[in-house]
Amino acid sequence: MPTRKPPVTSVWARKHAKREQPALSLDRIVAEAVRLLDEEGVEALSMRTLGARLGAGATSLYRHVTSKDELIELVVDEVYGEMEVPEAEDRDAWRSAMTECARSMRAMVLRHPWVASVLGQVGLAQLGPNLMRQSERMLAAFQTAGFPPGEADRAMNALIAYVVGMTTSEAAYLSMLARSGRTEQEWAAGLRATAEQAVRDHPRLQAEYAARQDEDPQRMRDENFAYGLERVLDGLQTRLSADVDGSA
Repeated sequence: MPTRKPPVTSVWARKHAKREQPALSLDRIVAEAVRLLDEEGVEALSMRTLGARLGAGATSLYRHVTSKDELIELVVDEVYGEMEVPEAEDRDAWRSAMTECARSMRAMVLRHPWVASVLGQVGLAQLGPNLMRQSERMLAAFQTAGFPPGEADRAMNALIAYVVGMTTSEAAYLSMLARSGRTEQEWAAGLRATAEQAVRDHPRLQAEYAARQDEDPQRMRDENFAYGLERVLDGLQTRLSADVDGSA
C-alpha cells in the first residue's frame, strides 16, 4: 500500500474566525513580525523572539498561527498589499500600467529586503488576499492589452520574474551596505582601486567599468532596472504585435 503523503499546509487553507481586536490579535502579530523582519532580517524571526516583542509567550502566538511557515505566508501577503497596480483603461495603457506596477514592486522589495529571500518557501502564499487582489489587477491589464486567458498569466509571471530577479541581488547589496555602515558612494570609492586592478586584463570589462565608474550608484541601479524592464516589455509588446499581424 502506498504511503499517504501529508497534505500541503498553508495558513490560507485553514478556516479562521473573523479577525477580532483583542490584546493579541492576528493583525498585531503580523504587523510586529514585519517590523522585526525589517529591523533584523529573516534570520532573527522566531516565534519566541516575536512573542517577546509583543509581550506574550510563543504559546499565545500559536493560538493564531500554527507555525513559522504560516507566519511567513502572512507577512509576505501583508507587504504585497503595499504594491500599487494601476488600471489599464484601454489597450494602449497596459505598458505604462505595468511599468508603474514593476517599479512599485521593486520599491516594496527594497523596503522589505527579506521578502526576496523567502519567496521560494512560502507555500500557498499566492492564495493570500493581497496577492490575489494584485494578481487579479495585473491579469486585467495584460488581458486588456490583448493577451488571452492562460497567456496573460505567463506574461504576468515573466514580468514578476524579472522584477524579483533584479531586486533579489539589489536587496542583498543594500542589506550588506546597511551592515557596513557605509554609503553607496563610500563603498564604491573604497573599491575603486581594487576594481581597476581586477579588470586590467579584461578589455571589455575595463571599457564598461571606465564608462560608468563616475556615475552615482543609486542612479545607476535605477537605470539598470529601467533598462531591463523596458526590454521585457518590448518583448511582450512584440508578442502582441505578432498576434495582431497574424504571424504568431
